[in-house]
Amino acid sequence: MPELPEVEVTRRQIERVLVGRTVAEVETTAPSYFFLTPPSELRSRLLGRRVTRLERVGKYLVGHLDDGSRLLLHLGMTGQLIAARMQPEPATAKRRTRSTAPKKEAEPFECDRHTHLVLTFREPGPRLCFRDVRKFGKVAWIPKGAANERLDKLGPDALRVTGKALFQATRSRSIPIKTALLDQSLLAGVGNIYADEALFVAKIRSTRPANRLTVAECDALAGALKQVLKRSIATGGSTISDYVRPDGRDGGYQEHHLVYGREGEPCPRCGTPIRRIVLAGRSTHFCPRCQK
Repeated sequence: MPELPEVEVTRRQIERVLVGRTVAEVETTAPSYFFLTPPSELRSRLLGRRVTRLERVGKYLVGHLDDGSRLLLHLGMTGQLIAARMQPEPATAKRRTRSTAPKKEAEPFECDRHTHLVLTFREPGPRLCFRDVRKFGKVAWIPKGAANERLDKLGPDALRVTGKALFQATRSRSIPIKTALLDQSLLAGVGNIYADEALFVAKIRSTRPANRLTVAECDALAGALKQVLKRSIATGGSTISDYVRPDGRDGGYQEHHLVYGREGEPCPRCGTPIRRIVLAGRSTHFCPRCQK
């Protein structure tokens, strides 16, 4: 599932396609759980609206429209937002987590049966296409001034977290710190990959009870989260299976993973083989020697 870096990379590229343009045509597939707002209503609400701003809230993208309403987008597990001139690789094709092979150039995009939303604009430029093979992504229109349960329940953004805030938020949490980091009401944006990576950088064992972390450890973890997330954004995010950038290219951070997906490989700090366990149903990677 795309996490904060992948969504932020998507926001930065899609911003150039969306902001300042007026929706001239809205194409959708049939009603499904992909659409939180029925397709017929979505078409009527978006037609003629100009996008004034695009922001990221945790793992969500929120487009602000000129009438004060908002368009909510979530990539789910396999969602891809694509500028229509580009063609992603099929979402079902698995990619290697690390490879020295050159990345092939993207080809022109053509809508298929998995493209559930297409926005065409009055102004020159590419269309915006939302493609999702498994349809776990979400699209919703939010009326002007209306609250949204999905957004309102999110905790502070992981890129702005402080050690003090993390320490206070975990005092009542006896669950493993890895599990706590995945709770979007505690911290918005972190998923499986970056929880593993940040805990390794901070030298904290994934299974440690969250409320047992010291102030110093929370400071280290907050710093590690920012370091890992910013580095991933700078390299285009992590492409493990489905994620591609809106321009059709893979991310590059999977080449820099320190522990995630590296079970049995030597720890980059001490050489001890990386271990993988299942924690709260999620694969969890760590160094049994470096992380305490």
